[in-house]
Amino acid sequence: MESASQGLLSDTMTDVPVDNTASARTSAPEGLTEAEEEELRSELAKVEEEIGTLRQVLAAKEKHCGELKRKLGLTTFDGLKQNLSKSWHDVQGSNAYMKTSEKLGEWNEKVTQSELYKKTQETLSQAGQKTSAALSNVGSVISRKLGDMRNSTTFKSFEDRVGTIKSKVVGGRENSTDPQSPTGSGDKPPQDNAPF
Repeated sequence: MESASQGLLSDTMTDVPVDNTASARTSAPEGLTEAEEEELRSELAKVEEEIGTLRQVLAAKEKHCGELKRKLGLTTFDGLKQNLSKSWHDVQGSNAYMKTSEKLGEWNEKVTQSELYKKTQETLSQAGQKTSAALSNVGSVISRKLGDMRNSTTFKSFEDRVGTIKSKVVGGRENSTDPQSPTGSGDKPPQDNAPF
């Protein structure tokens, strides 16, 4: 590179003089004098500085707000819940919601007053009553059958056998003098000739 003012591709580009002071400033828009341009630039710098200050103040206020919420025990979830509640309230108050709600109310009125709806409702009501009666009858029959089964000789025999086994196991332990005898007498257990 022969000079700092030449570009990287010096063999394909021509030398262009570099003016460092002019590159920081753009040319003034037409119709503005240099004094007006300088005044506008000064005002722009002030506004940008104010924006930066306001951002710092806002960040400090948000931090303080967060600390207060933490001290009060308010969580992010509480804030979200509050925002959703407010949004839902706003939706309910909107014209679109009110019109839709009104229209749905009208449709509901028309449907519930129609003959087809009334007939369907009546049929379903009758079906429900019949189903309820049938289930009640089934319950009664099952209850009666279980009672009959409990009174049968087979069930009584089974019940007796369970009682005998229980008395041998539990009763033998309570009155046992011989730890190896389940009946406590050392004799053979009594014979049970039940058909079951």
